[in-house]
Amino acid sequence: MSEAVWSPDWFVGGVFPKAMKAWRGVEAQHVVSTMRLVDTRDEQDVLESLLESSKPLAPAMKVPKHFLIYTPFRYRPRHPSRFRKGGTLGLWYGAEDLHAACAEVAYWRHRFVLDSAGLTKGDVMTEHTFFQASVDGSAIDLMAPPWVSAHAAWTHGSDYTYTQAVAEEAAERGVQWISYESVRAPGRRCAAVLDVAALDIVANGTTQQTWRCKANRNAVMMVRDQDCFVWDF
Repeated sequence: MSEAVWSPDWFVGGVFPKAMKAWRGVEAQHVVSTMRLVDTRDEQDVLESLLESSKPLAPAMKVPKHFLIYTPFRYRPRHPSRFRKGGTLGLWYGAEDLHAACAEVAYWRHRFVLDSAGLTKGDVMTEHTFFQASVDGSAIDLMAPPWVSAHAAWTHGSDYTYTQAVAEEAAERGVQWISYESVRAPGRRCAAVLDVAALDIVANGTTQQTWRCKANRNAVMMVRDQDCFVWDF
């Protein structure tokens, strides 16, 4: 893609208040890792406090948020993502349904396996916590006019040039989140949240789940109880 396929002029009349609920999956290792080093709950709390003080500062928030909400905004991952250049502050990504959320995790688990020289054989087993958040704020919807006319740019499998550019422009204009079509689960809606203020945890017993993942160079499988999704690569 060498020609620009969208225009900053689209922000005029192309930004609206929008809300959705979104699932996100994170690797469930933060507590297990520290539990190996302690013998009591008090020791666990002290160790977690020490680790917290060593991390980058949390983003400024007018209203306190759950750590699952604000954590992505405190780091600068070296690898790029669809709406963020490598080395810049992280964004919060989520998907409208669990299948799409699992598809996104599966893609990145497969990338991890491919990028790790020591994982050419065998399976990598991990456990993931999926939780639901409410997203509500000013947004652009890449699945609606005028943005959808650049559909090919937004849904390219590996070229993030245009998605990163539109996210930078959106942030400068105070847009809080971007609604877009999942590339890993076509037709499903996803959210890339630029502003932590547009997020809140959905707190009830049905919106946090544990999934197990088996990944290798050929496929990724996500399993929870009787639910099972498999992606071949």
